[in-house]
Amino acid sequence: MTHILIVEDESRIASFIKKGLVSNGFTTSAVSNGEEAIAIALDAQIDLMILDLGLPNQDGLDLLENLRGQGFSAPVIILTARDDIRDKVSGFERGADDYMTKPFRFEELLVRIRARLRPVTGASSAGQTDTVLMTGQILLDLKTRRLNTNGRTIDLSAREFALAETFLRHPNQVMSREQLLDQVWGYDYAPGSNIVDVYVGYLRKKLGDDVIETVRGMGYRLRS
Repeated sequence: MTHILIVEDESRIASFIKKGLVSNGFTTSAVSNGEEAIAIALDAQIDLMILDLGLPNQDGLDLLENLRGQGFSAPVIILTARDDIRDKVSGFERGADDYMTKPFRFEELLVRIRARLRPVTGASSAGQTDTVLMTGQILLDLKTRRLNTNGRTIDLSAREFALAETFLRHPNQVMSREQLLDQVWGYDYAPGSNIVDVYVGYLRKKLGDDVIETVRGMGYRLRS
């Protein structure tokens, strides 16, 4: 049974989320501080974490970065009252998979949880399996969150990982900047933002300049 860890110091909210998840067939654990979160996340089989940022003894972003650094690879959905765009960017940069602001509707949270838990089904000619995406010499392990190319293991930030995953799910397909913003960042940037181009540049430096092709006037394409 799927095990979800709720890291929330407001007992009323934690109880509300836990009750809703249990009624939908999930196993849950709820903690109110960073120390307990680390102990459970690293010792138990956690399939997803719901993380508040305003914890009493440790900022949630620091906790998230700490967990990712220790190999915690389960999806993390940030659920917080912080709605500043800088907090959202920082959350994704430090390892979050999704970001929701309070107040929230449980129905939306449940949809996002199910989307993050949904496995990749089947395999394609490009080499995708349930836990590994592969195109050409590039292999991305979704469990360990590691990328290997030409025998080299490459470290990726959370955002670089998400961008690489999107390209590997669509090899040889032109992806527009708008598509990449939607699938990787999940929220709108200001008009004219060059964040996609910046991160494509980061990936090119790590994978090779010829791996991701610019299609003028349309977007980018991963060449297999």
